[in-house]
Amino acid sequence: MFTLKTLTAKKPQKVCKFLLDNVEGLSFSALRKILRAKDVKVNGKRVSTDVNLLVGDQVEIYYRPLQISSFTTIYKDDNVLVVDKKSGFTSELVYEEIKKEYQTAGFIHRLDRNTSGLMIFSLNEMAEKELLDGFKTHAFSKKYLATVYGTPKTKSAVLTAYLVKNADTSTVKIFSTPVKGSVQIKTGYEVVSSDGETSVLEVTLYTGKTHQIRAHLAFIGHFIVGDGKYGDNAFNKSKGVKTQMLKAHKLTLKFQKSNLLYYLDGKTFSIN
Repeated sequence: MFTLKTLTAKKPQKVCKFLLDNVEGLSFSALRKILRAKDVKVNGKRVSTDVNLLVGDQVEIYYRPLQISSFTTIYKDDNVLVVDKKSGFTSELVYEEIKKEYQTAGFIHRLDRNTSGLMIFSLNEMAEKELLDGFKTHAFSKKYLATVYGTPKTKSAVLTAYLVKNADTSTVKIFSTPVKGSVQIKTGYEVVSSDGETSVLEVTLYTGKTHQIRAHLAFIGHFIVGDGKYGDNAFNKSKGVKTQMLKAHKLTLKFQKSNLLYYLDGKTFSIN
């Protein structure tokens, strides 16, 4: 079934990048075919090439969405659902897909669109409260696997810095000392392996801020391979990597004895 979708450009950019970033289930090869068929309109005019967009431009695309699930199920009981989110899908889309089967599901936390890995959802209101509290109080341990440029001088460290979010550009900036509008962030890492040019790090997220891992690692000179926003596009292209190599691979839960979810206390969900 074909779908007509209308979008508004929020910043100047190429129409292809805009559509790939904002249309779920759309591949680059499929977009090229759609352009050749002139099934993309910019401000009501059909286009067949990768034209430049200006802020406020209206873009229409007529396409057939890929029927691919955005996640695989890792664990389920009466209270919680744990899934492995696929890269390229927003957390909101995963939630929409889950709601089709589990109408009482609650949205607990997010992963970036191009970050894959573990997400947990509640399946009733009581579980939703307990999971939200666990994330808010940082009671849960969240670990990620990241392939980064270079090799950190220190095999393991806990880094502290200050993050400022720019809502207009959907980016963040990291500072070594407090600045106006900044919030403190804390990111730990341990080197798992290295080939000299790149390294695999296990990253521990102590504070969960927007783009924290990506921006913090880039700030210390070890951007995530494939990250086009905080990394090096020339290096990514040389490696043939088109999406960031970052996965939420381990989640450990912690609950008090009086908690509805205490039976999951100390439970670790893990994927490689």
